[in-house]
Amino acid sequence: MSVNGITTSSQTYAATSTSTASTESKKDSSAKTSKSTDSAAVYEKSSSTKKTTYTPNTEMVAKMKADAENRTSQLRSLVEKLLLKQGSTYSIANEEDMYKLLREGKVEVDAQTAAQAKKDIAEDGYWGVEQTSDRIVSFAQALSGGDPDKADEMMNAFMKGFKQATKAWGDKLPDICQRTYDATIEKFNKWKNGTTE
Repeated sequence: MSVNGITTSSQTYAATSTSTASTESKKDSSAKTSKSTDSAAVYEKSSSTKKTTYTPNTEMVAKMKADAENRTSQLRSLVEKLLLKQGSTYSIANEEDMYKLLREGKVEVDAQTAAQAKKDIAEDGYWGVEQTSDRIVSFAQALSGGDPDKADEMMNAFMKGFKQATKAWGDKLPDICQRTYDATIEKFNKWKNGTTE
């Protein structure tokens, strides 16, 4: 073993020790300086809030449209059969004439058809006030992705459609329609104000 190897090792060790001591001295002095000039960290709450993203529920919209078309077709078929049983000679393709006959009460209704109609518009019936108003608002929510900021826009579209239906009917709509309108507006307002799901 050579003497040079031992001497070199000692010098390296000594140099490393000096370097470490020097670094620690610098850290202590910078920490003292930092403490005397810096203030403590202050937590500030972020002003940004998480924005909810609303997307239309196209699957629900398609399902509701198909259901409405099916039920409307069934109702129309019921009325057409009723009119055909009575030997009406007018064209049932002309809705204006059909609405006029119904509105004026010139259609005789058999017991079976009357029972089905009462069932359909009953409190728990498909065309009843609650179910119909629920479907209208659910449809609007599905179209808007549930965004309550769109409630006014959806409500205005509903009111426009109601006016069009009144015009097509040719007179004031039956009482059940007005009650459905009122219930629907109430549900739109609850959705808009966040007092309902």
